[in-house]
Amino acid sequence: MSQSQVGLVGLAVMGQNLALNIAEKGFPISVYNRTGDKVDACVARAKEEGNLPLTGYKDLNDFVQSLERPRRVIMLVKAGGPVDATIESLVPHLEVGDFIIDGGNEWYPNTERRAAALASKGIGYMGMGVSGGEEGARNGPSMMPGGPRETWELMKPILSKVAAQVDDGPCVTYIGPGGSGNYVKMVHNGIEYGDMQLISEAYDVLKTVGGLTNEELHQVFTDWNNGSLNSFLIEITAKVFAKRDDQGKGGHLVDYILDQTGMKGTGRWTIIEAAELSIAAPTMAASLDGRFLSALKQERVAASALYGDPTPPSGVDKKQLIDDVSKALYASKICSYAQGMNLIRAASISHDWNLNLGEISRIWKGGCIIRAIFLDRIKKAYDLDANLASLLVNPSFAAELNESQGAWRRVINLAVNTGIAVPGFSSSLAYFDQYRRARLPANLVQAQRDFFGRHTFERTDMAGAYSAMWEE
Repeated sequence: MSQSQVGLVGLAVMGQNLALNIAEKGFPISVYNRTGDKVDACVARAKEEGNLPLTGYKDLNDFVQSLERPRRVIMLVKAGGPVDATIESLVPHLEVGDFIIDGGNEWYPNTERRAAALASKGIGYMGMGVSGGEEGARNGPSMMPGGPRETWELMKPILSKVAAQVDDGPCVTYIGPGGSGNYVKMVHNGIEYGDMQLISEAYDVLKTVGGLTNEELHQVFTDWNNGSLNSFLIEITAKVFAKRDDQGKGGHLVDYILDQTGMKGTGRWTIIEAAELSIAAPTMAASLDGRFLSALKQERVAASALYGDPTPPSGVDKKQLIDDVSKALYASKICSYAQGMNLIRAASISHDWNLNLGEISRIWKGGCIIRAIFLDRIKKAYDLDANLASLLVNPSFAAELNESQGAWRRVINLAVNTGIAVPGFSSSLAYFDQYRRARLPANLVQAQRDFFGRHTFERTDMAGAYSAMWEE
């Protein structure tokens, strides 16, 4: 009996679709799930979709024994305890030289802990971020594997065919050692949070200030997707505005959706890491705060009764507003990605991972949630200067930020005067305004710190550390 080239454990939405993708690319695969009904469902789908080379197992030992050596087992189970439990159940059936690839969203220190524990048993372990949701998993995701290079080399033939394909290759690459793959996926998700927040603010300004209807919003986002803002998130947002309610109430579905945002934790991890490495990430932090505040629905309703709703101005030029908002969105997006790439760069230096920022940008061009035409320019910026301090000092992006400043400030001013919160736009502009200043008021903060705590300060005219007798 021929053996499968790879195995997959965990047949929820992502796992099932990735398994079918692998089988469709011609790699015989064995699948296993703790509950047998999902195994049956996956096997049935494989048969329906062209008798794909996929075999289901309900006994874990039978599953492991069905794999050719060295055994390659991909896990797609919930992060944290379930991953540890799955590893614990797998290990007794594995042998020296076999390896496990965790394809879930995992906190990178957990990956490094597990890798060290399994290495002592002669079993390889790799953390691999997978982005693209259900559609990406089935038809080609962006994948970010990190860990032992030899594990990558064994998985490369499979992953390179399974990944999304773009003009310059598959959307997968060896990220680096340790937990770097999970780390890069974590930052990817932080950028995703920022993108979604910025798009929602653009929607709020256009709807509340400009009075645009859902039909008009659909057209605006469709037009934007044909230009410099072309991206998966802009594309699906246009489609959201076109969707009619199917519950017999009439109108558009978006207007019936409760304004409370869910999350699974990776955005929070990103902000924690930014703080640990002293990397400013205000756009992503604003998006996280936005989700926290959205959860306070009852409190917000009570507050609105006290303060009233925003009052839209009259006589707004819709065409000018649409153009201004597009520029504000694009400029804020540059700042958000700059923050994310700076965080990856800082982690690479801190952990000695030697990450390639240009290549990371490239594999995000297809398959993943933040895929955008914009990423090709980010790749080129890092290809031009691998040690680029920030996207904000790349000449091409700097020219666009300068050109967008007027519109950016007009949108924020209009929103503030109307009473609409645009924390993503505002924090991005504040980030830009601080970064471009040769001198900031931090000298006063240093003076205050020295006054109450003798923390010392440096001078602009002499080297060394100084402290003053402030009350003499």
